[in-house]
Amino acid sequence: MFSPSDYPFALDAFQEEAIRHILADSSVLVSAPTGAGKTVIAECAIKHARRQGLGVIYTAPVKALSNQKYRDFKELYPGDVGIVTGDVSIQPDAPILIMTTEIYRNSLFENSKRIRDTGWVIFDEIHYLNDPERGTVWEEAILFTPENIRLLALSATVPNVFELADWMRQVHGHPIQIVTESHRPVPLKFTFQCQGQFFEESKDLKRWGFGGRERWENPHHRHARGFPVKTKPNRLDALLKMLREKEQLPCIYFVFGRKRAEALASEAMLFNFLSTAERQEILALYDRLLARYSLEQEISAKEMRPLIELGIAYHHAGMLPSLKEVVEQMFTSRLLKLIFTTETFALGINMPARSVVFDELQKFYGTGFKNLTTRDFYQMAGRAGRRGMDDSGYVLMRINPAHIAYPEVMRVVFGEPEPILSQFNAAYATLLNLFRTMGFGLLDVYPRSLHCFQSSRKKQKEARHLLERKMALLRDTGYLSEQGLSEKGEFASSLFGYEFMLAEMHQGGVLSTLDPVHLCVLLSSFVFEPRKDTFEPKLSPSVRKLSRLAEEYHQGVCASEIRYRVYPLTKAPHFQLAPAIEAWARGMEFDSLFRLTSCDEGELIRNFRMVIQLLRELIHAEPTQPALIQKAQRALTLINRDIVDAEKQLRA
Repeated sequence: MFSPSDYPFALDAFQEEAIRHILADSSVLVSAPTGAGKTVIAECAIKHARRQGLGVIYTAPVKALSNQKYRDFKELYPGDVGIVTGDVSIQPDAPILIMTTEIYRNSLFENSKRIRDTGWVIFDEIHYLNDPERGTVWEEAILFTPENIRLLALSATVPNVFELADWMRQVHGHPIQIVTESHRPVPLKFTFQCQGQFFEESKDLKRWGFGGRERWENPHHRHARGFPVKTKPNRLDALLKMLREKEQLPCIYFVFGRKRAEALASEAMLFNFLSTAERQEILALYDRLLARYSLEQEISAKEMRPLIELGIAYHHAGMLPSLKEVVEQMFTSRLLKLIFTTETFALGINMPARSVVFDELQKFYGTGFKNLTTRDFYQMAGRAGRRGMDDSGYVLMRINPAHIAYPEVMRVVFGEPEPILSQFNAAYATLLNLFRTMGFGLLDVYPRSLHCFQSSRKKQKEARHLLERKMALLRDTGYLSEQGLSEKGEFASSLFGYEFMLAEMHQGGVLSTLDPVHLCVLLSSFVFEPRKDTFEPKLSPSVRKLSRLAEEYHQGVCASEIRYRVYPLTKAPHFQLAPAIEAWARGMEFDSLFRLTSCDEGELIRNFRMVIQLLRELIHAEPTQPALIQKAQRALTLINRDIVDAEKQLRA
């Protein structure tokens, strides 16, 4: 048995408290600021479980965080760590297993040995419960975790942590200890760049930055009528000069757009942040990492080299995943002084800096650009200030009074973080898996959900009726009956997210007529989500025919959903990726694909990897049809190669 006193460094009081609860075999919910040291608590749960001979599952919201935790834990527990993320499966029977939350949720329905041998599940970034698209996955994962498994939930600061713990306690029937910490180990200092000046006090920002130039959120304000609000530019060179003179580097500069991140990095090339010796050292490190990941000949890697030489880089989802990993590893070397990045760098990835800059306080929230939530702001701002190295973390915000009102700036920066609210909306596959074991009794699951726990009686009634309508739809379209799941229902139960379309097309004989290449094309139409600027490629005759067929099936599926008032409707297939994935499956080199698509490198690889995950689900879903399994396995071989192979990247 070990105790908090066994650690080689002094623990904070909240860390000690959480560790004592873990050693007493109690589930724990920890709410603490970003960078406060929650990872130490997770490592304690892993050690405790292993000393009891039990397995541990560590779930993460994004694959970048899963990959980082896999590398970190592999160093700490050699030979005992595996990872399963859909496109990667390394040592899936290891006692310490890293998973995306989606994969963990799916595995709960398999009644696998992996789950039976698990003693603890760690939910990192549990405030993802609030995510509009993926929050339901987190809720389902908690809801269906067996009662004998202990939970460690790690969250950023949220105001309704006690409500969340009460729900978890009700669901699992055993104590959930709450540990909260509001103190930030490295305090933050704020600076506002506005009207070409720098203000450290909010009262000065209001007087000199906004005086008479606020954009008020009402239709009668002069800016809303089209009259321009005059503002002075916030110069990037002045900001970078200040960071250097005040010794506030290294800096993470958050930008909410890929192209702007690259443009700002190019603009920053007027500065050289490194000495001659450091330039030689950073280029040598860059070359070693490029060789390790086989990126020496990649155009994007060559284009970044002049930036690296100056101590500058950019990082966003449109980059090659392996090049992003190179940038991440270089940032930890402390030679990289300035990185322009989208918010993906804030999601739990352990990359602290001395300072953080916000290019603006607005970002895209699904349907349009909105002002940041306080929780999102601190998720990013919390990267400022390195524990044990910095007395303070510095947060700089570039404010344009024409774009945001002063009260909104104050809300974002000094407001209370938003509460976690349920996004529960069980997928068809979830309902089919529950029906297999519970029959129509699965409707009794809803009263145990966080949504029910938080909602008014009216909303509870609406949600219950939606579940009933979904079950009626599945029954009347042949997925289930009083006797259990049909063959179509069994098939759909393994295909989370695309089950209705694939099951209907499979039953209609479409999948059996496709060759491996066109199977990849069809699956790509389900996973791909075009942006406004997505290029509309010319489709081959065979793909045009497949596109029309898929659209017919989609219209039929949506007609059924509308008839039963099931919303949101199943997503439409999009075939803009078809020429690129068809060419890739036929052996084309990766660099040659970009004349066929407007997708960035990272976007292309991410979609190819999602197709790989769907192919694996398809193989698992149809054990009774060896021809379809062989076709899907052949399709996997065709596209899971070279730079797309995620396991190859992770093993590098």
